[in-house]
Amino acid sequence: MINDEIRAKEVRLVGAEGEQIGITPFREALQMAIDLNLDLVNVAPTAKPPVCRIMDYGKFRYEQQKKEKEARKNQKIVDVKEVWFRANIDEHDFQTKLRNVLKFLKDGDKVKCSVRFRGREIAHSDIGKKVLDRVLQEATELCSVERAAKLEGRSMIMILAPKA
Repeated sequence: MINDEIRAKEVRLVGAEGEQIGITPFREALQMAIDLNLDLVNVAPTAKPPVCRIMDYGKFRYEQQKKEKEARKNQKIVDVKEVWFRANIDEHDFQTKLRNVLKFLKDGDKVKCSVRFRGREIAHSDIGKKVLDRVLQEATELCSVERAAKLEGRSMIMILAPKA
């Protein structure tokens, strides 16, 4: 709340430079802010009495928006990339998919490694587990296991996260 929106008889006032002025009547505090061509801003409405500060509210909002924009720009969005394997995957196909897994981990993305079973392959889920264990063994220096290999329906899924 700023200026006339504040509903209090007296306020604890903080000056434009951050100095403590003390407890003053609301009208007197508002007049001080108007004299300095600034705004009276309620910074702690739940305090007894409420704490108000004399500041340029437009400039304050602009600085806040700038900080928020900078924070959004610097944050890293972690994607989950998915790489599908087959239980009876050939060596060259395995190496190609492993290269993709390593690239995703280096880029800072999580990787969901899945082995899809077709038909009667589901009876030999231990072969799929060996494929995922081999992926983990090859990528162990770049990642940590977020979720170990587990059979879900006709797929065995393992999630790898990049090391910090």
